[in-house]
Amino acid sequence: MLTGHRTWVFDQKPVIISTGTVGGPFEANGLLADDFDLLHSDLWLNQDSYEKAHKVLIEEASTKAIEKAGLQKEQIQFFLGGDLINQITPTSFACRTLGTPYLGLFGACSTSMEGLALGAYLVNTKGADYLLTGASSHNTAVEKQFRYPTEYGGQKPPTAQWTVTGAGVALLSSTGEGPRVTSATIGRVIDMGLTDPFNMGGAMAPAAVDTIEAHLRERNLSPSYYDLIVTGDLGKIGHEVSLELFKKHGTPIEEKQYKDCGLMIYKNDQPVLSGASGPGCSATVVYGHLLNRMKKGEIKRMLVVATGALLSPLSFQQSETIPCIAHAVSIEYGGEPQL
Repeated sequence: MLTGHRTWVFDQKPVIISTGTVGGPFEANGLLADDFDLLHSDLWLNQDSYEKAHKVLIEEASTKAIEKAGLQKEQIQFFLGGDLINQITPTSFACRTLGTPYLGLFGACSTSMEGLALGAYLVNTKGADYLLTGASSHNTAVEKQFRYPTEYGGQKPPTAQWTVTGAGVALLSSTGEGPRVTSATIGRVIDMGLTDPFNMGGAMAPAAVDTIEAHLRERNLSPSYYDLIVTGDLGKIGHEVSLELFKKHGTPIEEKQYKDCGLMIYKNDQPVLSGASGPGCSATVVYGHLLNRMKKGEIKRMLVVATGALLSPLSFQQSETIPCIAHAVSIEYGGEPQL
């Protein structure tokens, strides 16, 4: 199953039998609103803190995925997931409610594909029959921790990105119908010496390029094998930087097949500066919009590359540079590609 140095090829091809996606009011006004299972009109979600609201997002996305699969939560063997808040407490507290055996993950905004890769590995090796994996973020909870509370009204530069309020969860199984997870390439930590926490896209772009090129090399594939190669949340700046790096390295990726979740979720008139970010960005776009396109036959094969900046408020205060990572997962489904 190990191919090359850091790529797994899943011979059993675990199936994504259902998904659950939940978003907030800003996402309800975005381009992909119709692809969410549930949208909220208020950031508080009837809670008394944003962190508690964040927890509810995960609970609701998980419940939706279980219900859509026609299962009971007692049938789920494991939950693999995480978020950006201190000690991933929203995810941990959500799993307290769900009661599912739990493996907490922290990969920052790469968590969605870190979880899908590890979950597929478990299902592929008969370590689970049914498994939930997902990631989430809440705009105001994340802003309060990594930036300034929204009430402060701090000015942001054009390179900054808007954290998605949303949770995306996939239910994996060894049997059933749906898109199949066929391989995964685990990322390396790449640090190019950048220190600006308001330019995450630029910091993460080299990690995305490193993982994509490793995946293609270790699987002996041309980029044209995939109908779509999509990064997690490089945003406008990171997307442009990564295209420049591919060109410099001679990697023949065409712009029309190379997209970014952070540039897909919101409308042009929404004030998101360089685009969207947060673990909930790739999780909701992939488990909602892109898998819906797959099921319609518009995409046959896609490589999802979730990117993460592994900094903390403390590391930034201590003038550390920003280490970044990207994990790639290939998902395939029947039907002719129609980009």
